[in-house]
Amino acid sequence: MTSLVLAAFFLPVSHFGISSSRLRDIVVRTLGEQPYRGLYSLVTLGAFAWLISAYRNAPTDLIWIAPAGLRLAMVIVVLAGFVLAVVGITTPNPTVIGAEKLFERPDIVHGVLRVTRNPFLWGVGLWALAHIVSTGDLASILMFGSIGALGLVGAVLIDAKKARRHGMRWKAFAALTSSVPFLAIAQRRQQLVVAELGWWRIALAVVLFLVALFGHRWAFGVSPLPRL
Repeated sequence: MTSLVLAAFFLPVSHFGISSSRLRDIVVRTLGEQPYRGLYSLVTLGAFAWLISAYRNAPTDLIWIAPAGLRLAMVIVVLAGFVLAVVGITTPNPTVIGAEKLFERPDIVHGVLRVTRNPFLWGVGLWALAHIVSTGDLASILMFGSIGALGLVGAVLIDAKKARRHGMRWKAFAALTSSVPFLAIAQRRQQLVVAELGWWRIALAVVLFLVALFGHRWAFGVSPLPRL
């Protein structure tokens, strides 16, 4: 369990410690942008590999048993996470690394960005949260909590970093969007246009979700579907 605790701590700390601190600027000045991205990717992959390995070898200390109805609700949350992640990663977004020029487009707030400006990160966060609630054991809380932190804490840190670097362009973008899903819509700063999401993106998300849902028992030995 000690290895899992360390790995769960190392993943978000190494991720944010590099990308959201002055260390990033130092490494970029020393190595260059592309070598930095390569190094960053290697550290992230290594952190994930350590986390997964530690999780597989950790004991299962059950803390709670989620009721069947709650587990079923979490399946729906996972579906929402898949939709946000897949639609988000396939939609042009100026918050993504290397896509900052998109801030210059007056029509960039389009599709899923009307819902949240950090769709992929929120999708990961919802996926992780649903797994924490459904599993209820300490090892799963540590692993999925670590991954969920990349999404939910990462959304906050990315907003702060973009605000520092892009000034008025960020202010204009942020005024029309929200990080929290549907908040800008609820505040009438934005409106939901389902057709803009892209039906092929939604269909792809649903297909991937169904593959994960029904392949879960084969891959991990347990089905996320509760016995009602």
